[in-house]
Amino acid sequence: MLPIWFNLHGALTMKRRGFMGGVGAVVVSPLAAHAEHPKKLWRVAFIVAGWGPDPAARITFSKILAEAGYEDGKNISVNYHFVAPQAAALEEAIPKFTSNVDLLVVTTTIGGITAKKLVPTLPTVFIGVGAPVEIGLVESLSRPGGNMTGVAYEAAIETWGKRIELLKEILPDLDRVAVLKAARDPNSRYAMKSLEPWGPQLRVVLWPIEFDSAEGLEQAFAEIARNQIRALLVIGGALVLANRKRIAELALQHGLPSCHNIRETVEAGGLASISPSLSELLEIGAHITAKILEGSSPRDIPVQQPSRYQVHLNLRTAKALGLTIPPSLLARADEVIE
Repeated sequence: MLPIWFNLHGALTMKRRGFMGGVGAVVVSPLAAHAEHPKKLWRVAFIVAGWGPDPAARITFSKILAEAGYEDGKNISVNYHFVAPQAAALEEAIPKFTSNVDLLVVTTTIGGITAKKLVPTLPTVFIGVGAPVEIGLVESLSRPGGNMTGVAYEAAIETWGKRIELLKEILPDLDRVAVLKAARDPNSRYAMKSLEPWGPQLRVVLWPIEFDSAEGLEQAFAEIARNQIRALLVIGGALVLANRKRIAELALQHGLPSCHNIRETVEAGGLASISPSLSELLEIGAHITAKILEGSSPRDIPVQQPSRYQVHLNLRTAKALGLTIPPSLLARADEVIE
């Protein structure tokens, strides 16, 4: 297993896989930021599946490209499209928005999978995809080998175990945890496989609960209540991100301490998360995009991963649940919402 630990600032840091020597090749140098690029107008479609509408995506992405010498309206045209995090919506949107572009940027696992199926030759950068090798987007992290590369979401399977450990630190006698996951989301399959060794190791029974729409959440939480489960682990994906506020509300309504792999769910009212920064993922994705615009092939650009994971806590939620967060956990947190 890859070593994983909390650093002095509370973030989870991990030794990533050996290909990570390629990270430096993605970062745009100061010289590149002032380089003269051909007058060709690059056409880029940026399809945001379930993250938006969020102006931060546009601002972060455009800023990095501008530093690399690609300014929107001058030598590049980036069109942003916010699409529901559902296969049907993406299958309609991707052909529509990629009919006359040079490059596609797409977010989330479901976005990456749909793009692979529908535009298998168009150069594509995925952002925030879980397990891109395991789900068939690339041949390997170091040598993607096809039309796709990008930035993965999880840097090591140990992060899933750390999320259960966090819940047990808050509830030391915890013995059953509901694992809420979106049906048919490939993130769910990979996360559940990653979680398998942690249940016995931490003496916790993991209770998978599926939902397939916003309407299905009520039924999912009713099942959790029927089985008298005391805590919740949420596997993030496009559908979860789009419904994060409702998930947080229902967890609080049912008295469930919750841990997530997306920071935004804690901001929406979830109790805790161990997660990478979406801004960092966007920045890395923009650097990769610049490399492709400069002539590199996606097949040769290593898939990148987050450099660090952060711990986020919502003390308002803890108070509403009648919980006291251990001082040691508070000291490790990168962000505490009060």
